[in-house]
Amino acid sequence: MRTELAIFRAQTRAWLQDHCPLAMRTRMVPGEEVNGGTKKRSSNPDAYIWLENMAARGWTAPTWPKEYGGAGLDTDHFMVLLEELQQLGARPPLGGMGISMIGPTLLEYGSEEQKRRHLPAIANGQYAWCQGYSEPGAGSDLAGLQTYAEDCGDHFLVSGSKVWTSGASHADWMFCLVRTDRDAPKHDGISFLLFSMDSPGVTVQPIELINGQSPFCQTFLDEVHVAKEDLVHKLNQGWTVGKRLLQHERSGLAALASADMAGPMERIKPSVSMSELFTNYGVRPDDLDAALRDDLIGNDMLITAFRLTQLRTLQTSASETPGAATSIFKLVEANYVKEQLELQLRIRGTQGLGWEGSSFTDEEISMCRLWLEAKSISIAGGSNEIQLNIIAKRVLGLPD
Repeated sequence: MRTELAIFRAQTRAWLQDHCPLAMRTRMVPGEEVNGGTKKRSSNPDAYIWLENMAARGWTAPTWPKEYGGAGLDTDHFMVLLEELQQLGARPPLGGMGISMIGPTLLEYGSEEQKRRHLPAIANGQYAWCQGYSEPGAGSDLAGLQTYAEDCGDHFLVSGSKVWTSGASHADWMFCLVRTDRDAPKHDGISFLLFSMDSPGVTVQPIELINGQSPFCQTFLDEVHVAKEDLVHKLNQGWTVGKRLLQHERSGLAALASADMAGPMERIKPSVSMSELFTNYGVRPDDLDAALRDDLIGNDMLITAFRLTQLRTLQTSASETPGAATSIFKLVEANYVKEQLELQLRIRGTQGLGWEGSSFTDEEISMCRLWLEAKSISIAGGSNEIQLNIIAKRVLGLPD
């Protein structure tokens, strides 16, 4: 087996050297990422060469079965691929909710027809996906959602609204939690549906944030026709599917398949490393006060431990996402990313507070807006308080 793995490593290394464009071996630049679909294109043409090359080998979703667009790699081969991608400094060829969230969920809960229809299209970047979970009246209490799907025989008619639907303005498909039984206990009357964002009755309204960007939207659904074959799993049992999808999101393990060491927080990862920051500002670590040095070291140690834990989880779980323990990943990562941005601000001083103006560089303005945006990550995807409750009840087994 070791000899076979050594051969696979050599072949993988050679192939990556020949097929990964040089521009894809640098730090990700905002606007150059590929999350699937054609409504929002990468500004770097090489990103699509990289996507096409990786998708042809099934390496956008390495552990998925070959018949669904993956490569069917076992854990040992997957780890070799991961290590070689990271050694090369390769960017993720494909991101988004298709690869990291709905794809793995369909592998577990989707029908054979749903898998064959959607998974290859996800793996080759054909479609972009968005998530229809939160509503204006159902955020942290997600099970209180009121978007209703009326059973009309061979189809549903879905009406209601979803909010904070990331990327809805350029998504092709939505996976959505809806109420299908108003009389059942709230967790028991929910179903999990898929539908095209081009369906009649779907209206998307972007939400502008404090940083001037609009990654989130409110999505209005007015009698949207959803075929019965787009019901995932069983009627009124969508809460089980929805929870499992969140575990995939919170684990960050799917992102590792593309050498993305930041996991699901890639969008708000600081755009420069601490070492680059010292160089840019002419600061030496010895120039910093002891408290700041200690905080920098502590944050770096936490990030390193977090990444090692993710890799160990992959090695011991045969690439399957763990259960409630994913809340630990979500909690720790949200906290260390926020702390890292605070540390960058402390090093920059007042230059880290630039919103606009000629006295600030583009990078400083970008980092200021990232710093503000990062305040939301301890809420988005399930607040820290929710993660702590899950850890207490489901991981530690503490009483209510």
